[in-house]
Amino acid sequence: MSTPPPPANPPSDVLAAARTDAARPTGPERPAWVDRFVWSVLAKALAAAAFAALAVYSFSALGHLLGVLAIALFFALAMIPGVEALVRRFHMRRGAAVGIIYLAALVAVVLMIAVLIPGIVRFANAVAAQASGWFDHLDSWVNSTFGTSAFDTGGAADGTSAVARVLGEWGDDVLGFVTSGVGMAFDLLTIAAFAFYFAAGFPGLMRAVMRRMPPERQRVFKWIALTSIEQTGGYFYSRLLIMAVNGGLAFVVMAAVGLDLVYAAPLALFMGFVSTFIPFIGTYLGAIVPILVVLAVEGLAQAIILLVWVLVYQQIENYVLSPRLSSKTMELNGAVAFGGALAGGALAGPMGAFMALPVAALITAIVKNTGHTYALIDEETAEDAEPAEAGETTEE
Repeated sequence: MSTPPPPANPPSDVLAAARTDAARPTGPERPAWVDRFVWSVLAKALAAAAFAALAVYSFSALGHLLGVLAIALFFALAMIPGVEALVRRFHMRRGAAVGIIYLAALVAVVLMIAVLIPGIVRFANAVAAQASGWFDHLDSWVNSTFGTSAFDTGGAADGTSAVARVLGEWGDDVLGFVTSGVGMAFDLLTIAAFAFYFAAGFPGLMRAVMRRMPPERQRVFKWIALTSIEQTGGYFYSRLLIMAVNGGLAFVVMAAVGLDLVYAAPLALFMGFVSTFIPFIGTYLGAIVPILVVLAVEGLAQAIILLVWVLVYQQIENYVLSPRLSSKTMELNGAVAFGGALAGGALAGPMGAFMALPVAALITAIVKNTGHTYALIDEETAEDAEPAEAGETTEE
């Protein structure tokens, strides 16, 4: 039986057509816009990631400069009411008005340094010279009153001498820092320069920014800017006034109880500044140091007199001075002020806590004057009203 011949190879065109049919998808063909959409999404995602990375890098690299600009803007807003008052009263240019305010601030800072630093050094020397006598007197009083010795006077005197040495070194360090702090001096000059430009050219800056906005947004932006000036300037000038009252009265009381003027002047300055410009805890920090100094130098009775005055004055400031000044400058709830100070301190340290109160007042003013508000139902209606059942409608 003969074998059949092998099958002939199909033609090449038939093989090519078969391969094309096999490679062709069996389902419906994908639209071309799908590929374009996928590539567009990928490109936008990559661009967004690159922009985010660039923004993070820029903020990390320019963080210090942005902080300097924020501080400069804060002080510029605080200066603007004084600048405008000088311009209206004496018809001077805004730059000259800012220069006068700068000169007054420079004189005040120089006087503070001239009074505070030597006072610290002299107090340290007095502590070192009179420590043994103070502790002997205190130990004899405790022994005569309670029949026991309070402490080892020799060891206490040695410890006090060490404290005095630390105080003296701290005063020298502060003086050296003020005179040779190149980095701090550069930052202060930068802040002063930007604050000068912001305060002197504020009307021009306002017009330049508002030209980029539609009329409705211009009104909102102008209201926010004017409210910022009112809150910041009012806060700053009211604090300066309270500081002057606090420090001046503290100086009078400490001089009246017999404290040497060499100690009374820097302690009054310290007490007024710390009590006024450090929120909440500043009152206690500003009072405890003068009370301890009076206790050490003059005695227990004089320290009690100063303590009583501090307590009485604090009530007068809380219930008379601050409400009257705040009603004309800055309205701020106590809880909001406390939270704002904590948040500002956590973000930017003492300067953040100092700047937080006017910022919180500005945010409060914006919240009060924006958004929808609704009339409240009276209490009797609220007590008599019952919630409607599901599906029921209330009748008018």
